[in-house]
Amino acid sequence: MAVLLFLLLLSISAIHADEGPYIGVNIGTSLSAMPSATQVVALLKSQNIHHVRLYDADASLLAALANTGIRVVVSVPNEQLLAIGSSNATAAAWVARNVAAHFPTVNISAIAVGSEVLTSMPNAAPLLLPAMRFLQSALVASNLDKFVKVSTPHSSSIILDSFPPSQAFFNRSLDPILSPLLRFLQSTSSPLFLNVYPYYDYMQSNGVIPLDYALFRPLPPNKEAVDANTLLHYTNVFDAVVDAAYFAMEYLNVTHVPVVVLESGWPHKGDPSTEPDATTDNADTYNSNLIRHVINSTGTPKHPGIAVPTYIYELYDEDQRPGALSEKSWGLFDSTGLPAYTLHLSGSGLLLANDTTNQTFCVAREGADPKLLQAALDWACGPGKVDCSVLMQGQACSEPDDVESHASYAFNAYYHGMGMGSGTCYFSGVAAITTTDPSHDTCLFAGSGGKNGTSLLNNTSLAPSANSTADQSGSTRTTIFAPSFLQLFVLLMPAALQLL
Repeated sequence: MAVLLFLLLLSISAIHADEGPYIGVNIGTSLSAMPSATQVVALLKSQNIHHVRLYDADASLLAALANTGIRVVVSVPNEQLLAIGSSNATAAAWVARNVAAHFPTVNISAIAVGSEVLTSMPNAAPLLLPAMRFLQSALVASNLDKFVKVSTPHSSSIILDSFPPSQAFFNRSLDPILSPLLRFLQSTSSPLFLNVYPYYDYMQSNGVIPLDYALFRPLPPNKEAVDANTLLHYTNVFDAVVDAAYFAMEYLNVTHVPVVVLESGWPHKGDPSTEPDATTDNADTYNSNLIRHVINSTGTPKHPGIAVPTYIYELYDEDQRPGALSEKSWGLFDSTGLPAYTLHLSGSGLLLANDTTNQTFCVAREGADPKLLQAALDWACGPGKVDCSVLMQGQACSEPDDVESHASYAFNAYYHGMGMGSGTCYFSGVAAITTTDPSHDTCLFAGSGGKNGTSLLNNTSLAPSANSTADQSGSTRTTIFAPSFLQLFVLLMPAALQLL
């Protein structure tokens, strides 16, 4: 029996060492109708999800995960930190009950100690490293330390002056805790767990961080942020934050601790008046692009080709979470297991098989000013050379007879006629890209069902894409990043002051 156990542990160690880039999913339980443990695991299997993070160490869920091969991060809830950080015996008992009792039939890979303790529970911060050390000692005593790592999730807000990344540093008031904590991670070959939420960076920037930069959408070279010290180009918020963490660790002379993003995602629903960008389309765009970014081992500008393992927040919508509507709407699925939206993951083999990656449409932005929509519609049907005859009374797309519907048809015709190129779905900010087919009844939109959109333009002399973004004065939109996140962008990128 001992020989069999040794061989099993050896095989698990080999699997961990050879593992490539991966995406995981957080499993929260603040649902009014929480699925059973067997239902949760059945959903994970059906979606080829092989890595999960639990916010506790629920025995029933761990039992259901047994013999599945799914790698599991178990967590010490914040409310248990005091007891574990104060007592080696309590930590040993926690490991015996929540790790050793389940391992190796449950493929537990890490213990996440608390959640954003340094920012959410600063008074408990002195207990964080003792708790981690006690848990590590218990793992060593159980001969599990080679298979189960100990770390703690941090909010990215502990990084100050995160742009340029090369000048980033951790909040120096935390140095007495962070310095020894990072050395502990380095000595135990454990990762730095970081929560990275470009959604909040974007929302808190008061509109000066471009949405495309937060969503991993392609940017023209002159719109990329450049770190003047390293000349590294940054095309998205995620990479900039991760590299800022690496540089901040280097500032404290820690260079061999990998970053694992334990939480990242985008809400698919929010209050339209206060959270207008919490939409299914943006959630789809962010999470789909994030998954491709990780699985393709894109890495970051500082560490190209080295994937950043990332756990999506989260598996289910949690309707019992307090706060804004968006707080309840981060899930990939509802409590019945129905997808909140369809991710577009061509070739990834992960998370939802219904892939319609190339089916994107350009429509009127919800809540856009009708006068601005009318002006953009007039441009599309005039200088934009879109054939708008189908919108005339009695024609296939005349109904609904309102400016939003007609503008959506014209915007989409122009967008597809221009080959869905960058900047061709803007129209002075009243248009947005969606993955939901807006066709209805006999009115087929360009791109629907594989239709070719180029025939919807009056001739082949297409209007330049710049016309779709220029305002009437001929000036362009200013693209400047929030000082708290990309404060030197304007100095480094003079071209960013030009309008799109």
